[in-house]
Amino acid sequence: MSAPKKTAVATLALMGALMGGIALAQDDAPDMPPPGGPGGPGEGRGAMLAEMFDTIDANKDGKVTQEELAAHRKAEFTATDTNGDGALSSEELQARMLAQMLARQSARMIDNMDDDGNGTLSEAEMDEGPVARNFARIDTDNDGAISKEEAAAMMQHHKKRGHGGGWGGWGMGDN
Repeated sequence: MSAPKKTAVATLALMGALMGGIALAQDDAPDMPPPGGPGGPGEGRGAMLAEMFDTIDANKDGKVTQEELAAHRKAEFTATDTNGDGALSSEELQARMLAQMLARQSARMIDNMDDDGNGTLSEAEMDEGPVARNFARIDTDNDGAISKEEAAAMMQHHKKRGHGGGWGGWGMGDN
């Protein structure tokens, strides 16, 4: 396979992986709409494609040309190839995917919580989180502390209700 074809295949794979990774991240994110968005299957991914369209449409004329698509693919590949060796390693792909996913999630968080519209979150705008809000309910023995057993029981209850696994939904990281 020629070098340009390999680059195109790698870039398309990267873009597919990015979209898939973001969709998976949204599946596990507690305050995000379910896959497909609130309007039904495909709406969430459609919005993602529309966002990519606007990025690819360099001259903002509402149309994407072959040249704009090629320039976008090259820019994505170059941005991902952090060591400049002309090849994308697993680590480079992971880093790029994570950076893009975090950028989208942080922008969404600011959009959802920035009450004064200044583009930042103050301490007052930051929610206390579900663990703090539900502390008394999680602390089943009422000793003023949450034990590891109480936390595990809450997570088991949370999973049974179809809310996924990690502590991310409870404001305490992933484990």
